[in-house]
Amino acid sequence: MTKDLDDIGLKSVADHYDLFFIDLWGVVHNGIELYKDSTDALEKLLEKNKDLVLLTNAPRPNNDVKNFLKKMGLEQKYYSKVYTSGEAALNYLSLNFKDKTFFHIGPPRDFGLFNNFKKNKIQKINEAKYLLCTGLFDEHEKELSYYKTLLKNEIDKIMICTNPDLIVDRGQEREFCAGSVAKVFEEIGGTVEYFGKPHPKVYNLAAKINNKKVFCIGDNLNTDIKGANNQNFTSLLITNGIHRQEVENENFEKIMKKYNTKVDYIQSKLKW
Repeated sequence: MTKDLDDIGLKSVADHYDLFFIDLWGVVHNGIELYKDSTDALEKLLEKNKDLVLLTNAPRPNNDVKNFLKKMGLEQKYYSKVYTSGEAALNYLSLNFKDKTFFHIGPPRDFGLFNNFKKNKIQKINEAKYLLCTGLFDEHEKELSYYKTLLKNEIDKIMICTNPDLIVDRGQEREFCAGSVAKVFEEIGGTVEYFGKPHPKVYNLAAKINNKKVFCIGDNLNTDIKGANNQNFTSLLITNGIHRQEVENENFEKIMKKYNTKVDYIQSKLKW
């Protein structure tokens, strides 16, 4: 039975858990500004000496996201433990693909992901040994059909997807993420290696879980909540994030069934 924490707050359950995995986009900020109630909740968790990891499906190294949060005005004590899907992918690529040529699918702002092996980036997709997808090209950020055409002759290659999210809301604008391109590639017969939530490996890379009681907070049923379910962690869905229209218009039990997920708690926004 899903319990609503809007009236009683995160404080009503926080003491029962040791480690908190908290999503960033849609929970702590919207890509443009921080949510004050969320940063207040982070402060209260730190006061209670809880382990806190900001676990995000960002296709960039940890330090890039830390710098982004710093520019937004988040204090260093909150983002000292950031772990990104990009960092998980980078570790894998450094071990397995460091000397192989790749074709990058994504915007220039993601170039920091492959600084260590940028010499292997090539311009002709047919000459690449693998595909590295961090997002969509700026000039084709709304056209998924473009990627179907681009990739139709490349299904013999593996795609490394550094952000399993399908969509994100930047302020009031909805945008496609790398996961949408990866989905197109799979639909035409391609193989994708995903890094980030909901896949279990990222949680163990981000923190020492051991026997800790874990609480996961996020706004995405496909990634944040499904990831928690896969690990048998307790979950809290922020309902005015990615799924806000569905939550407003549909029965919540039907929504969970549609996404094949179980949600322990809901809250319209993260609030102590």
